[in-house]
Amino acid sequence: MFRFVPRRLIGCGCVQWGLVAGIVVHEGDCMNEESVAPRIRVRVDVTGEAISVAAVASFVEDPAAGASVVFTGTVRNHSPGREAVSRLEYEAYGEFAIRTIETIIEEAESRWEILRVAAVHRVGSLDVGEPAVCVAVSSAHRAHSFEACRYIIDELKSRVPIWKKEHWPGGAEWVAEGTTDVTTP
Repeated sequence: MFRFVPRRLIGCGCVQWGLVAGIVVHEGDCMNEESVAPRIRVRVDVTGEAISVAAVASFVEDPAAGASVVFTGTVRNHSPGREAVSRLEYEAYGEFAIRTIETIIEEAESRWEILRVAAVHRVGSLDVGEPAVCVAVSSAHRAHSFEACRYIIDELKSRVPIWKKEHWPGGAEWVAEGTTDVTTP
């Protein structure tokens, strides 16, 4: 299984961070008190471990947040034209997948006032009902959280090199979602 650890915090520009229980935590205050820019904290992960939706939601909590939106994509028991999906299998193009998600988050940051954001995608074999992806966004106002979260999940599904294989009784096949252009940026 793959385990890609979050590499950095986007937006703060420092390296004073650590990993505790799989969540990036900031260990210092790198923002100067005169700065009026909000401190943005980001978690990006592609992992073979089960996604804790509660941990992702908790990561985006912030005292300045008036809204948090959490999207969770789960494995369902059917797909278009197929009634009996039993499980899904995901593969990712590792570091490029993480860099692409980071780019998408940077785009969202430039469009909406985001306080914190997390995007976690699972790889490996997942059973029906398991979370495959979780995106959470917090901001001062609900419109920013809703719009940024929708943008991030839509772009993630369209642009990030993560592939899905559907399994059903008697067979399996890779399913195309979005684009899988893996040209290095």
